[in-house]
Amino acid sequence: MADFDIFDTVADLRARGAPFCVATVVRTADVTSAKAGAKAAVTISGEIVGHLGGTCVKRAVASAAEQALASGQPRMIRVKPSDKVVTLLDPDGVQTFKSGCPSGGTVDLLIEPYRQAPRVVIFGDTPIAQAVAAHATLAGFRVCLGSEGVGQIESRDFVLVASQGQGDRDTLRTALETPARRVSMVASRKKAQVLCDKLIAAGMEEAHVGRLKSPAGLDIGAVDPHEIALSILAEIVQWRHADSALETGGAHDEKLA
Repeated sequence: MADFDIFDTVADLRARGAPFCVATVVRTADVTSAKAGAKAAVTISGEIVGHLGGTCVKRAVASAAEQALASGQPRMIRVKPSDKVVTLLDPDGVQTFKSGCPSGGTVDLLIEPYRQAPRVVIFGDTPIAQAVAAHATLAGFRVCLGSEGVGQIESRDFVLVASQGQGDRDTLRTALETPARRVSMVASRKKAQVLCDKLIAAGMEEAHVGRLKSPAGLDIGAVDPHEIALSILAEIVQWRHADSALETGGAHDEKLA
């Protein structure tokens, strides 16, 4: 471990595209085994690579890292002796965790999540599809075209059907069968309803179909493909922030560890 460098570990995790957190000790009080500045990487499976202290600290860090990855937001935590923990949050707003370690020290840690940007998965080879791909790339999203990357779609990704008459029903079925929370379609409300009714009649669950938003995009009076793409991307950005706010709010409902 003499040549161990936490930044090599971080670089490797980034290169693999794996979600992880960086945990940094920012302050200690009384006796602790880890000192300010100590860092570790916490993988999606909860493995801690690096030294942060004893078991009590590691348990708290693993729990906080899971919450940070779920919300996508950094968080400060404090691990301190059980007899000093009174409430979920200390007066300064830092989330507290109980420690049963005999050293009796207090450790403040910053937990910073890293995960790649959400995907925008676009079905269709139309001017609108191409324009959305260009705008989404500029906005920092990972763009997947057609069936590319469908197997890796997560709930936080965004799926757009822009086939516009080219195998619409089959394309919409594929889109709605993904785990993406947000699915939209470039189509009139009436056309989308007809397609959805056919999918339900063919056996698709109404809950899956109910995720569809059509027409895609915000109503900004868009006319040409790039204006329409702008309205679609604006809606995706709006969804992204709304979903993040919900996840962050949910992360506040936690118990003392």
